[in-house]
Amino acid sequence: MANMMKAAVFVAPGRIELAEKKIPDVGPNDALVRITTTTICGTDVHILKGEYPVAPGLTIGHEPVGVIEKLGSAVQGYREGQRVIAGAICPNFNSYAAQDGVASQDGSYLTASGKCGCHGYKATAGWRFGNMIDGTQAEYVLVPDAQANLAPIPDGLTDTQVLMCPDIMSTGFKGAENANIKLGDTVVVFAQGPIGLCATAGARLLGATTIIAVDGNDHRLGIAKVMGADVTLNFHHCDVVDEIMKLTGGRGADSSIEALGTQGTFESALRVLKPGGTLSSLGVYSSDLTIPMSAFAAGLGDHRINTALCPGGKERMRRLMNVLAAERLDLGVLVTHQYPLDDIVAAYDLFANQRDGVLKIAIKP
Repeated sequence: MANMMKAAVFVAPGRIELAEKKIPDVGPNDALVRITTTTICGTDVHILKGEYPVAPGLTIGHEPVGVIEKLGSAVQGYREGQRVIAGAICPNFNSYAAQDGVASQDGSYLTASGKCGCHGYKATAGWRFGNMIDGTQAEYVLVPDAQANLAPIPDGLTDTQVLMCPDIMSTGFKGAENANIKLGDTVVVFAQGPIGLCATAGARLLGATTIIAVDGNDHRLGIAKVMGADVTLNFHHCDVVDEIMKLTGGRGADSSIEALGTQGTFESALRVLKPGGTLSSLGVYSSDLTIPMSAFAAGLGDHRINTALCPGGKERMRRLMNVLAAERLDLGVLVTHQYPLDDIVAAYDLFANQRDGVLKIAIKP
């Protein structure tokens, strides 16, 4: 194996380029994974635009599907040559944050460098790939704390089928889980991008019987029907809040899921809730949010607002792949395009500008 690899690196706002980088050395708790498929996420576009800061020269990407190339000496229960995924969020599960039930907020690995106090709690620090350490849009990626974060791919599942598990499926399902959905509930999902579509599917699996999908793109609303939506609303064609209140007889929805990250979608997700309802927020917000007093019942409406960062770890990945292996859901439909790693810049241009019906792009080194 040569000691150099190709990787997509952040150069400056507006510039992600393909570069040559050294293949990383493997520590005792690490695994080197040869990437067979990865993808581009909306968060990567925030990085490209300079809206989310990362260090220049960092390899971007956080959705790995691949084969174990080399195992660290302390990693047990895996073998080289094994097909695996790892979650986009790869915490140290020995940390205080993980043992407190918020593994995605684990920054314990930063403590030695003086970057994280409070026993290693740091918001979003469980997201390492393409944020704190080199990511997955490369020929190889180093997976830290590999024994807790690598998940073997079941026989019979393709790269395309499991490509959504590391981030999109896990995040979307977490949105549904955080919405406190009960059997027979009415749930509204605002925005039907890949994460919103997975939230729609998750709401169905959790027992919601009326799922209302909201978007401004009829093509995506059509896919939402396939994912489990009972009603689709195009916000260009109706007043969504009024329509949902009519559909619920003025009661409001039991839960709403906000999967875009704008003031407008957040506010609408709050306005459609019944008193006592739950707003599950998945959006990545780039400016302050305002909570309208009337929608919030002046703080007296028994509303709940839950936020989330994608859960990671091998058990989470195992469960998600079980859903796919049992044919409860097919997320291959979300992969609309395929590009070689050599054309990653063109793939970013397509994805960032949302041309040609793109949902997710399979990137193949």
